[in-house]
Amino acid sequence: MTHVVVIGAGQAGSSLVAKLRNGGFEGQVTLIGEEPVPPYQRPPLSKKYLLGDMELDRLFLRPQSFYSDNDIALRLNETVSAIDTSAKTVTAGNEVVSYDELVLTTGSSPRRLPTAIGGALDGVFVVRDLKDVDAMAPEFTEGKHVLIVGGGYIGLEAAAVAASRGLKVTLVEMADRILQRVAAPETSDYFRDLHTSRGVNIVEGVGLDHLTGEGRVNGAKLTDGSLLDLDFVIVGVGIMPASDLAEAAGVDLDNGIKTDSQGRTSVPNVWAAGDCASFPYKGGRIRLESVPNAIDQAECVAENIMGADKDYLAKPWFWSDQYDVKLQIAGLNTGYDNVVTRQGDGNSVSFWYYQGETLLAVDAMNAPRDYMIGKRLIEGGKSPDPAMITDPETDMKALMRL
Repeated sequence: MTHVVVIGAGQAGSSLVAKLRNGGFEGQVTLIGEEPVPPYQRPPLSKKYLLGDMELDRLFLRPQSFYSDNDIALRLNETVSAIDTSAKTVTAGNEVVSYDELVLTTGSSPRRLPTAIGGALDGVFVVRDLKDVDAMAPEFTEGKHVLIVGGGYIGLEAAAVAASRGLKVTLVEMADRILQRVAAPETSDYFRDLHTSRGVNIVEGVGLDHLTGEGRVNGAKLTDGSLLDLDFVIVGVGIMPASDLAEAAGVDLDNGIKTDSQGRTSVPNVWAAGDCASFPYKGGRIRLESVPNAIDQAECVAENIMGADKDYLAKPWFWSDQYDVKLQIAGLNTGYDNVVTRQGDGNSVSFWYYQGETLLAVDAMNAPRDYMIGKRLIEGGKSPDPAMITDPETDMKALMRL
């Protein structure tokens, strides 16, 4: 009987084993996770869960009974220390487990501050898993001063929660502007205005020199020489693919675990999906850090394990919730040379990224219709004239008939 072993009990791992069973796979299925709880949603961790608006059991992707009901061996609180691709075994805890097909859905790890500048002090947190958020939750009391290092979406979401809870918030971004790596200046301006209107102090073009404190953080010196008195720090400076286990097993890497268009790695009978995997995309390679990618790619790998011989066709989309604003992003803006604006009512607006005459991506803030239409246009390879986007009289639905 074929045994599929999946390492990494996050969104991708949970989606993959569910797809196997829903697709009629009758072999053995084992899902191994390092955390003591069943697979859960990560995006609400830094928002609704941290705010106390979502209970733990509502985070779970599926009830724990789902796994037993579907004859999926869910091994929690276990670390895989080694993979032997010749013997086709993994060492999980103190047990050696044999596999016929192995899937790596190991996700990603947050970048941390170096110990030399105070990264190991108590009161310095990252936002990645349940343990991280549970550890920082008691710090979110009104009047405390939090420093957030990094002006990407994770940092901004943490800032929104902190400001909403009445904390004093300082956010430092080493680059010239927040969101510089992932968004146009127009989107940066929108979120800067949103946060400063809520009392967040955003400092751009300035980095962290070092944190201060004996045992626990109590302050920071910035690269412009300014000093801050602090109660705690949240670090949001990006994530790295969790590929160490794969590398040690001799699996090829390329900005994560390198796969072909169907999810296979360089080693026979070893697959990868989710944040940890890079795959072919439009003549190059990309690695997508998103829930939709984790689900879709994992389900594609599950189908291919069952013999579908199917290429993964990514449809990139993302979202972020900050205060009362929902940002929805369709497509990838890499290579854009023009951004046009469609203004809605109030704080509703969308920014449309073009490369020449080709529509690449859309950032939609409280503009769900613009997002849905933009997403369908991009997926359909259609690019409306930018003048039609900016014209408030344009019937957006009519764009779909171009």
